[in-house]
Amino acid sequence: MLEQACPILPSRDFDVTEAFYRKLGFEAFRHEDQYLIVNRDRIELHFFPYAAHSPETCNHGAYLRPADVDAISSEVAALDLSSTDGVPRFAPAEDKPWGMREAVIWDPDGNLLRIGTEIAHG
Repeated sequence: MLEQACPILPSRDFDVTEAFYRKLGFEAFRHEDQYLIVNRDRIELHFFPYAAHSPETCNHGAYLRPADVDAISSEVAALDLSSTDGVPRFAPAEDKPWGMREAVIWDPDGNLLRIGTEIAHG
């Protein structure tokens, strides 16, 4: 039985990546400058060093499924990230036509984190 997936994402600078995710409430663990793991609750994201990575053309991402997307959205909103351009940036939680309530974060490397919960049907 599968219970967890851990996406592996690029990072141009582990110090920047670690600092960003710590602001989001993650703990960080490094294996020298070869590998970085951040975790919060049961969410674990892995990073590999890629100095030549371009955030503008990044096609990496992960979908996170918290119990309460609005609580996470409120936490991230307090960080005052841009909502229109550049990275990092943030789009607050909103209902989507595919039956999910989602917030979106682009980290400093352009990695896309969709954070969503199913919309209650009733």
